[in-house]
Amino acid sequence: MQIKERGIILIPIDFSKQSLSAINQSYNLARYTHSKLVLLHVYSKTGEESYDALNKLTKQTEEESGVPTEFMNVKGDIYEETDRIASEINASLIMVGLESHMRFRDIVGSSASKLIRKVPCPIITIRGDEHRDGCENILLPIDLSNVSREKVDVAVQFAQFFGASIRILGVFDPNDAVYENKLLAYSHQVKQFIKNKGISCTNKSIPTKQIAETVVEYANKIEADLIMIMNKPSLGVSEFFGGTDAQRIVDISNIPVMTIQPQKRESLTHFGTGL
Repeated sequence: MQIKERGIILIPIDFSKQSLSAINQSYNLARYTHSKLVLLHVYSKTGEESYDALNKLTKQTEEESGVPTEFMNVKGDIYEETDRIASEINASLIMVGLESHMRFRDIVGSSASKLIRKVPCPIITIRGDEHRDGCENILLPIDLSNVSREKVDVAVQFAQFFGASIRILGVFDPNDAVYENKLLAYSHQVKQFIKNKGISCTNKSIPTKQIAETVVEYANKIEADLIMIMNKPSLGVSEFFGGTDAQRIVDISNIPVMTIQPQKRESLTHFGTGL
């Protein structure tokens, strides 16, 4: 999977600080990929259309970013309309500031996961208040599943866009030595693959029972700018991350999280591994 060049970056907005931050965070990526920005405003009742404010924000965004910018103004539910519009316009990426849309809902429950679970393309969720311009450090948590390998290509693409380093993180059950050994071998293999692309890369393994908390804590320790995870609704025999772990990372992370939708295929052979 790759982020398409000359694609569309969809940004749901409600004029809050978080949604405006999502717009600002999209600028560099839109420039690198020659993409168009589409600002999506979803309102719940007549009288909340905000056409004048949308026009002003769209013009401001285009001037600041230097990339084509449009807006869409639709009535409905933010989750359903984001999913529908993303499919309708064939969006290549969604960027969303979470807290603005989740404040009246259960943040730890089905809020963010309800949106992420259904969208047809990668989605970057932004929850914290402070973000650097650009991306210098990408955290790549991995397990042994086939779908986990799909995000390696995206991480490489982002690292090449931004001149970033990739930090591989393997987390494992401290009581599973067999899994630990396989994961260590695989993480070294991924590290070599990434370094062969001319990208600075390190790998780290941490035993833990608290996956999401460990990932976010390590991301802050290394001052990561982006965490990349897969959308995994179920747990397979070769996986350590489950769907609930990925959702919790999104819910608790103060660092932007990119969730990638797995492609519909049985296996990948980028690294020639039989793990």
